[in-house]
Amino acid sequence: MAKLHTPRWAWALTGSGHFFVESFALIHELRHCDVFVSKAANEVLRMYKLKLDFPETTRVLHDKTASSIPVGGFYHGVYHTTVIAPATSNTVAKCVWGISDTLPTNIFAQAGKCRVPAIVFACDTAPELTTMAPHGLVKVYPRPIDLENTERLKSFERTQVVESLADLVTAIRRRQAELGADG
Repeated sequence: MAKLHTPRWAWALTGSGHFFVESFALIHELRHCDVFVSKAANEVLRMYKLKLDFPETTRVLHDKTASSIPVGGFYHGVYHTTVIAPATSNTVAKCVWGISDTLPTNIFAQAGKCRVPAIVFACDTAPELTTMAPHGLVKVYPRPIDLENTERLKSFERTQVVESLADLVTAIRRRQAELGADG
């Protein structure tokens, strides 16, 4: 693995459209970030007509391997913080139950194994939500199991679950302050 500026942010995009555009904009503000794009996130990018044009200090890694080879950087101290935003109910459930069969869930698992703090922007956080879809606002009604899994994830060590865009921004700013100049 080539020597990279350390530390870096590891940001995983899932297949959720909930605050996807806003999360995408936050990535642009981070220095030295690796963006991990799941197969589902690639579909969302097309739906929202977004391009992966980031600052030159950002690397984009696509989900193209069965064993999620791009996560190897966790074992070499490349990442100081993991962000999964936005996180689908599927991703949250898999993280809660230890299933790491997608790029985002594998990143979460490796971050945990390497004691890298994680910030997870869970989409399903209330019994009724309004979210932006590609063609306008829609109402969604998370299932009780989705809400339970979000609550379970909050108990994980070194994992901060945020429930709003404002909370995500606050968590990122707090982490940047902790990291100082490298944030």
